[in-house]
Amino acid sequence: MLARIADQPGWKKKTYNNAISVLRRAFKYGFHDYPDRHNPAFALKGARIRRKDRTCIDPFSIHDAEALIAAIHRDWGQAQGNYDEFRFFTGLRPSEQVALRVSDFDPVHGTISITKACAGGVTRDCTKTGQDRRVHLNPRALQVLHRQVALREALISGGKIEHDFLFFKENGEPIRNLQYAHSRWRRTLLRLPGIRYRRPYCARHSSVSWNLMTGHSALWVAKQRGHSIATMLRAYAAWTEGSMESDLDLIRAALVSAPRNGGVTRSAPPEADVQSPPIARHPGSPTREQFPRRNLALDLAPALGRGGLSSGFRRKIMAEREGFEPSMGFWPIHP
Repeated sequence: MLARIADQPGWKKKTYNNAISVLRRAFKYGFHDYPDRHNPAFALKGARIRRKDRTCIDPFSIHDAEALIAAIHRDWGQAQGNYDEFRFFTGLRPSEQVALRVSDFDPVHGTISITKACAGGVTRDCTKTGQDRRVHLNPRALQVLHRQVALREALISGGKIEHDFLFFKENGEPIRNLQYAHSRWRRTLLRLPGIRYRRPYCARHSSVSWNLMTGHSALWVAKQRGHSIATMLRAYAAWTEGSMESDLDLIRAALVSAPRNGGVTRSAPPEADVQSPPIARHPGSPTREQFPRRNLALDLAPALGRGGLSSGFRRKIMAEREGFEPSMGFWPIHP
């Protein structure tokens, strides 16, 4: 029964593991009153996250990013444009950006404090990684934030804002659903010719990649963006190789100020790029036809009649006792 509940259609491995974690926690709490009985949720196995299952890093070039920023400003106005421009030049997670309050911004030192996250309309007093951080804003991000604060003051004087969130909709309401900005991003980007579609999270990929390409240390970028240093070296280091000096000059200039022509700095693509079809996925990733969706819970669930704990679950318990937080894919390990 638990396997059928967990096996909802359309779930990817990470979403599946998140759901399994909730089931385990609920049953673990419930079975505190029955220590002599076997908890069936212990036997639910998580899906192992392998390298091919991880999201491919797919940053924008600075030309495409500026064209998209300018188009969003034209299509949706300053409130939405500032939101998407800010994410390109800070690399914040969407859940962190919508949770920003006015008190988090320090205009004297040019920093913002990341201490909260909003997911599913609920604001939590912790980030995704559970660690607070202070992000130093580059001049471009500071310009965007000063424009946003001025827009907020104008809406307050008009009686349209009665909250302390930094980012909001054009009518002054706070952004509580991440799909609100996502749908606008998608509609604008699909209308732009010559730019391959990428999901909004790639703005974070772009910000991290641009910082590495312009010479910032991986350790500093990791602390600013809330990554581990291993993630920086594994996922982003490849984008620092083979960078053209002209591209680096454009990135450095963009980090200082917006282009005078409203953001559209994209040059005409080479002939080879025009003739080649757009890339919809990473070149080395398998297609959906090659790897059809599996019923994760039913494929991974062991025989429940054996009882006892799997070796992977024992390793997790021992790791938690030692104060080590197991990373995704560490457990459960098949015996």
